[in-house]
Amino acid sequence: MKKRLLSFIAFSLILLSGCSGDGKVTDSDLALIKTTDPPAVLIDKNTKENLDLVENIEHDVEKMKELYDVAVVKSNGDTLVAYKVKHLQRFHMKKIEKKMTKMLEEKYPDEKFIVSSDYKIFIEAVELQEKMKDPDFTDKKAKKKLDKIIKLKEEMT
Repeated sequence: MKKRLLSFIAFSLILLSGCSGDGKVTDSDLALIKTTDPPAVLIDKNTKENLDLVENIEHDVEKMKELYDVAVVKSNGDTLVAYKVKHLQRFHMKKIEKKMTKMLEEKYPDEKFIVSSDYKIFIEAVELQEKMKDPDFTDKKAKKKLDKIIKLKEEMT
């Protein structure tokens, strides 16, 4: 009888703790399992020209048939392009990255690109994009977060 009561209490606690989530689901939570299609992000909002540049970069990368999701984040000197490769194209990831880098450098020679197909980098870029929606999240914090993402990418290579 005691064992049944203890088992029932343990099961109830596990069930209740499993259902205690806040219920909020963000794009970064879903980034691994579905297409989130995050908008391009410009940290230093200097000119409309820079915003157009970022959107053009995103549009050019999205044209690649091997990809299904792209996140672009730009700050003064750096442009992070994180993307997800379609499942059957994963065998050609090096070739895809080389092709994308070449295309971007030819089309935008004045930009410095950091290109990554790593899911962690993609999720971090989506999280940064979500944080940029918050008016309390300053450009300085965003630049610091982008630098952290770039450093993480460099550590992986």
